[in-house]
Amino acid sequence: MNRDNIKRLFKNFYFLFLVGFLVWMVLIDSNGFVNRFKLSGKLNDLEEEKSFYLEEINKISKEKNQFETDEELFEKFAREEYLMKKKSEDIFYIIKE
Repeated sequence: MNRDNIKRLFKNFYFLFLVGFLVWMVLIDSNGFVNRFKLSGKLNDLEEEKSFYLEEINKISKEKNQFETDEELFEKFAREEYLMKKKSEDIFYIIKE
């Protein structure tokens, strides 16, 4: 293309409108491509978090059901986590250095 064709192209209303529209859609508009790209990345992160928390909920629900049905497991958990004891027992703490 020579210079005259380039000058004529930049004087063309439809070309200027197309360039302006593309700049508006890519950079300025709140629903533009840049913003959509950021939002899709954030959506993927949130979906990963959702699947992680759903797995954790399922795991905790299974543990809860085990505690409700198994008395020995419940007693073991109470002794280890909350340091509970029977009246006739003594607890000795071993501190590792």
